Amino acid sequence: MTSKNDTYDVYDTLKENIMRAIDEMAKIQPQISQSVSNLQIDCIQTAKNIIHNAVSAQKQFVSSLNIPVAEQYSEQFSKQSTEITNNAIKAAGINNQLAINTLDVARENLKIYNRTIDAMTDFNSNIAKAWESVFAIQQHNFNK
Repeated sequence: MTSKNDTYDVYDTLKENIMRAIDEMAKIQPQISQSVSNLQIDCIQTAKNIIHNAVSAQKQFVSSLNIPVAEQYSEQFSKQSTEITNNAIKAAGINNQLAINTLDVARENLKIYNRTIDAMTDFNSNIAKAWESVFAIQQHNFNK
């Protein structure tokens, strides 16, 4: 038969072990975030480098062929390309703001969830204490 203290020791040990594991994961989180950020910066720089080199190579190749390009087509292409780029940048900005808002709402929901868990734990603890009192009185009356 296990005593009441043994049961509490098992739960305390379980809680401590889980908390230690979570703390270890939390320690590495800043390094992981920094590594992801560095990777993103390197990817952006690589994409810019690829675009720069590809466009430069195409420009050099086309200019070496001495093929005339009608000015109206060049202007129209430049105009449409700029318009498409501006629209894509606006759409990305809206998408980015939506993602940030979603993350902020998720954080708020976690805070609400934590408060709810605290309230539920208090409530359940009070119920357990009330039942413990009832059982103690019943046990006391039974033992008379």
